[in-house]
Amino acid sequence: MIIIGSGFAGIGLAYQLKCAGIHDLLILERNDDVGGVWNSNTYPGCTCDVPSHLYSFSFAPNPEWTSTYSPQAEIHDYLRSCVERFRLGNHLRLGVAMHDAAWDEDAQRWRITTSDGKYDAQVLVSAVGPLTEPLFPEVPGIDTFEGQLMHSARWDHSYDLTGKVVASIGSGASAIQYVPEIADRVGRLYVLQRTAPWIMPHPRRAISDRERALYRRLPLAQKAVRAGVYTAKEALVLGFVKRPALMERLATLAKAHLADQVPSPELRSRLTPDYTFGCKRLVPSNRWFPTLQKPNVELVSSALAEVRPHSIIDRSGVERNVDAIIFGTGYHVTDIPVAAQLRGRGGGTLAEHWAGSPRAYLGTSVPGFPNLFLMLGPHTGLGHSSMVYMIEAQATHIRNQLKAMARTGATTIEVDQRVHDDYNRELDRKMSTTVWQVGGCRSFYLDATGRNATLWPDWTWRFRRLAAQRTTTAYHLSRAGTGSRTAEAAR
Repeated sequence: MIIIGSGFAGIGLAYQLKCAGIHDLLILERNDDVGGVWNSNTYPGCTCDVPSHLYSFSFAPNPEWTSTYSPQAEIHDYLRSCVERFRLGNHLRLGVAMHDAAWDEDAQRWRITTSDGKYDAQVLVSAVGPLTEPLFPEVPGIDTFEGQLMHSARWDHSYDLTGKVVASIGSGASAIQYVPEIADRVGRLYVLQRTAPWIMPHPRRAISDRERALYRRLPLAQKAVRAGVYTAKEALVLGFVKRPALMERLATLAKAHLADQVPSPELRSRLTPDYTFGCKRLVPSNRWFPTLQKPNVELVSSALAEVRPHSIIDRSGVERNVDAIIFGTGYHVTDIPVAAQLRGRGGGTLAEHWAGSPRAYLGTSVPGFPNLFLMLGPHTGLGHSSMVYMIEAQATHIRNQLKAMARTGATTIEVDQRVHDDYNRELDRKMSTTVWQVGGCRSFYLDATGRNATLWPDWTWRFRRLAAQRTTTAYHLSRAGTGSRTAEAAR
């Protein structure tokens, strides 16, 4: 087996496979260190917006978190420690980027072209998450800018922002974290906001030495906290999915937070969202609104329209001279580039197969792509809880399918087309009444067709239960040379 990516998904899957007795695996990582998104994102103020005790592997709790919401450096260190703890070092190949992977029907193997030459594997797993490739807006003149241009996901720490005139593009989760961090260093900061986000009060606090000592001595105490956090987060499904009208109660809290921090009616009006609470990603912050009222910061309630060698122009036609442009504009989520690198039976790419609207069984398997599994694939994203929970569920599912292959002597496994299609029709039905689909906003959750192909529209425990089923007729297992493709129960 070859796993592409060494973030939470790649590390968590490798651990589960080794526990199941599967040791013939490699993890290929294009960067020079493990960590995935937590290795790439180092912008000032980078912090997880999921509580620390829930944003870690259930089988590897970390009693050393210093905050209830962990900063990037601590999460990165945690993942490094997991690699050492799980003894994955010998399975890692750092600095190896995958360029192309093609299914060889005759050999029933994946042929993989990388920056380190060619590899082949019986089973291939893409553990490349959706928050990987930076997304730049298609704006005229962006290539002509002669100042400093960077994306939050590729922060250039060698560039000194002190005294500079800076334009920050976007008002999503990343910008809401880095803007307060850089505001006091720059000379002038223009914050271009296309759409006002819903901002919640941030409950972040330091975890005391006494608490950490308790978690070290009594791991069950930390597990209890984790369970409590999970339950509280899961309750949000009632508003997101089951009864969107319930979100109005949380919207009232967000409006009160805005009113408390922004006394100016004019500014408050520009910072008030015009779409249903929860339709876009919710962001906690106690610093965003105060930062926008600093004397050297200007909120521009207009999107970027054009870039010139030394300036930007917004959609209202105002031109502003700037030294640097920082894009906090998110990632390629529903059009992940790795899909164009995976070629299934017949030679077509996964991107071509999806045609702008990704679908997979349990976000993991796609017909026509034998022996390929996806981690964090379509409909595994969450708008309220920890992706690590979903990763563990998918890892269990993949482990079960590989055990079925080993037990039966199968050389290929492929999800049944009918099962795949029925599963996705049911997801579309559930999604149609959620706040994400009917909330009246444009978000990164939506694919090129306007369909929400990103989020899981149900309780997370239900996804885990489906993924963990040990008896399923969802897959066809085949043996080399027999030509047979029969449904097999995976135990």
